[in-house]
Amino acid sequence: MKDYLRSIINQSLQQFDISDDDISEIQIEKPNKPEHGDAASNIAMNLASVLKMNPRNIAEQIVEGLEYDENKIQAVEIAGPGFINFRYSENYLFDELQEILTQGNKFGKSDSLKNKRILVEFVSANPTGPLTVGHGRNAVLGDTIANLLEWTGADVDREYYFNNAGRQMRKLGESVRARYLQLLDHEAKLPEDGYEGEYIKNIAQELIDEYGDSLIKTEEVDPFKDKAEQVIFDDIQATLKRMNIEMDSFFNEKEVYEDGSIDQTVETLREEDLAYDKDGATWFRTTEFGKDQDTVLIKSTGEPTYRLPDIAYHANKLDRGYDQCIDVFGADHIDTYPDVLSGIEALGYDRSKVDVVVYQFVTLVKDGEPFKMSTRKANFVTLDELMDEVGADVTRFFFEMRDPNTHLEFDVGQAKEAGEKNPVFYLQYAHARIHSILRKANKEYTFDIEDQPNLELLTHKSETALIKSLLRFPEMIQSAAESREPHRLINYLEDLASIFTSFYHDCRILGEEKELIQARSALAKATAQVLANGLGILGISAPEKM
Repeated sequence: MKDYLRSIINQSLQQFDISDDDISEIQIEKPNKPEHGDAASNIAMNLASVLKMNPRNIAEQIVEGLEYDENKIQAVEIAGPGFINFRYSENYLFDELQEILTQGNKFGKSDSLKNKRILVEFVSANPTGPLTVGHGRNAVLGDTIANLLEWTGADVDREYYFNNAGRQMRKLGESVRARYLQLLDHEAKLPEDGYEGEYIKNIAQELIDEYGDSLIKTEEVDPFKDKAEQVIFDDIQATLKRMNIEMDSFFNEKEVYEDGSIDQTVETLREEDLAYDKDGATWFRTTEFGKDQDTVLIKSTGEPTYRLPDIAYHANKLDRGYDQCIDVFGADHIDTYPDVLSGIEALGYDRSKVDVVVYQFVTLVKDGEPFKMSTRKANFVTLDELMDEVGADVTRFFFEMRDPNTHLEFDVGQAKEAGEKNPVFYLQYAHARIHSILRKANKEYTFDIEDQPNLELLTHKSETALIKSLLRFPEMIQSAAESREPHRLINYLEDLASIFTSFYHDCRILGEEKELIQARSALAKATAQVLANGLGILGISAPEKM
């Protein structure tokens, strides 16, 4: 409907002597108060300075020039300083409700990003330990953004980027070797800053089960590191699958070293006079891109900083033909990822094709107190442990329910609540409750498959309010996808469930006449369908019984 309203407004604007450049984006919003109509535009106020006219006079001329389908629009009114308010016709509402029932699990999908290839890179934790609560928000946010983009028609790939080399992995291998020797009653100390989690002992025990004591005299760390990487990656993928997340590809950082991309990146930057040597290090001239100081690409030790392989990796992404590359990063990257975007620009790529979603960190609250985590120490909480405690659906939902830009306090006590205080159960219960009502309605009166409900009977204000709320679903998917903010969809679903409760309180389904039971059952069925579609996008189950 918004597109339709924009088109008829734009057509009416042709009466004015203005160019397309003078016309700002025609915004269509839902009024805060229902009595102001179903949709409103402030285009008259936006054009006041261009036309040098009173905005209300502009609004009057726009409305007078509108040509619209009365089966869609019942009335057009001018309010306040020049808002143009639209009221939808009942026929439009009934037709769109029938469309929801017809489309079923496809309702809400659009083609707005059709033929667009998008790569979403998320999680990207090095294989040094199991996924923790600290990784959970990244994983769920990335996957749900990918789901939203798929619902808007994009061809989406999910990618996991990792580095299985360097100091972290060496420390991991040394930690496993120390535990291996200890389990075989040989004296050995964990390396400084080594990994102390119980999982290290488990990996060491697997090595003993596989090789016995044949590795006791092995000085090389590779057998221990390789085993740890294999076990940990298997564990990571199992954890992701448990959260209803499956990656399409895994990209190892070493690929950009082996294919020469790293050397080529530095060479290109030098050719553009954007890289130079100083104090034994190689520097990126980031002051050319607005930074206060230049940035080290290769340390004096010869070890690249993470920016260099990341620049090469992003070039690799764009070379693969993606129209958009989305990175999901924690707040610790907020000061560093701009260097990577500057590097991409310096290499001749369009930096606008790389979109970065930065989320704030998670505090796990247990018994009213924050619980600190560290993958090196033994006091971290894994995602599997959290799911064991509260369930996979609840875990996903809690990571999605807040704006990514805000700190998330994950309250385990609230998450374990089985009643309506738990927001995910509130939505799942609403879906299950509707199916229970439909089963009872069908028992009271068995509907024939060929029966078409008379939706024109749905004239109560609570019925109308529920239909209008259902019709906002595609718009909310689009909004959440464009903003990369899944919590917008959650807010919508919670509002929908509340509006359904009001409808069911005001409008009995059971015990009415046959046609009214059928019509209201159809409205309830459409509500259940939208709840199921929304929960599916969020990666959460929609049970029919609870």
